[in-house]
Amino acid sequence: MSLALTSFASDAIVLADGSSSMLTTVLELFTKFATIGGALWLVWGAITLAGGLKDQNGPQLQSGIWQCLGGGMIIGAAVLFGTISV
Repeated sequence: MSLALTSFASDAIVLADGSSSMLTTVLELFTKFATIGGALWLVWGAITLAGGLKDQNGPQLQSGIWQCLGGGMIIGAAVLFGTISV
């Protein structure tokens, strides 16, 4: 009976090793999508900011600035999240 438990324990270790690889892949994929999403948010904020500058519209300027900052923070968080090692 102890042989069966030993075999089960070694299978569990292999399973954990395989799931670690899958977790790493998921983290890398999440980091890529979050970085791309943050970049798109930042670009859209820059477009909003440019429209506000053109029309001399204060609320639109403020919205564009905050959106650019938000996009930068999303990119920063994604890069920081990508440094997690499993």
